Amino acid sequence: MTIFSAALLLFLVMDPFGNVPLFLSVLQPIAPERRRKVIVRELLLALAFLILFLFAGRYLLDAIGISESVLTVAGGLVLFLIALHMVFPPVGGAFAVDMEAAENDPVLVPLAVPFLAGPSALASVLFVMSSDPSRWPEWLAAVLLAWAATGLILFYSTALAELLKRRGLVAMERLMGMVLIAIATKMVLTGIGAFFHL
Repeated sequence: MTIFSAALLLFLVMDPFGNVPLFLSVLQPIAPERRRKVIVRELLLALAFLILFLFAGRYLLDAIGISESVLTVAGGLVLFLIALHMVFPPVGGAFAVDMEAAENDPVLVPLAVPFLAGPSALASVLFVMSSDPSRWPEWLAAVLLAWAATGLILFYSTALAELLKRRGLVAMERLMGMVLIAIATKMVLTGIGAFFHL
């Protein structure tokens, strides 16, 4: 796995285009001049969670005795389910926005967690690091690249929503979902091959 492929995987899992309407919905009660400050704060919180899991996740795996091949299969299955929701979203969208949790000024929930640093993103970070812990500077760079690209899209979410409209955002999310399905399938096959030493 290269820095680019790891960053692409994390970018797809973080699903910035799918999160644009969710972010806009949660930020609607907030004054327009404060929205970007809130987005930056939530992005930084999400980055902190991703980096924490990047370095502490492998110790968690060692503690519960999960092998790399098992993690690869499990990560692939999780990504596959996430990708299916991106391609075939249930009625009302892939995620329900908890407006009560969002309140007027959301802190950490639901924007940073789970929209950005959700279970699938944390599992992906864990998978990337476990593939070769000695390459941690490359994996950290991949996390930063994926986070920066996601942050750029969400920072300009209002303008992007006006430009692409709802159909354009849905089309981008489904395209990303198709790519993620292919990546998830490869992860499952690789994990099964490693487990049976094929």
